[in-house]
Amino acid sequence: MKFATHNSDRRKTGAANSRHSAFTLAEVLAAMLFLAIVIPVAVEALHVSSLAGEVAARKGAAARIADRVLNESLVTTNWTGGAQSGTVTEGVLDFRWTLASQAWPQDAMQMLTAEVTFSAQGKDYSVKLTTLANVQTQPGQTTTPATAMNLRQ
Repeated sequence: MKFATHNSDRRKTGAANSRHSAFTLAEVLAAMLFLAIVIPVAVEALHVSSLAGEVAARKGAAARIADRVLNESLVTTNWTGGAQSGTVTEGVLDFRWTLASQAWPQDAMQMLTAEVTFSAQGKDYSVKLTTLANVQTQPGQTTTPATAMNLRQ
């Protein structure tokens, strides 16, 4: 009989241990509430980082396009004819550009500004690139314009 009592004691101890290792309803509800708060925050963080990466990549492409527009305008000297605009397509993306010139307050220089606009996830962004050009420069002469870049949302 001593052996049977020992087995029943062992069963009671095993049953008591299994009760302590289970989750209570309150713990499960608390965990579900925690996940209901954390998951939307994590998804929003992924969305924001995705938008930032997309905008950064497109701003880089827009800066290259603005640089190309400025360089082509300086080489062909077509910037003296007033404001110009156009569209450049890279892959499936469209970039709209405008080229404007205005008088520089010092010397006989013109300030050329190429602005490239694009959209990313439903919002419009733009990149401006500005340089100075000498009005008195004859075709065939080379100048080294100072270029400044201004990124704006």
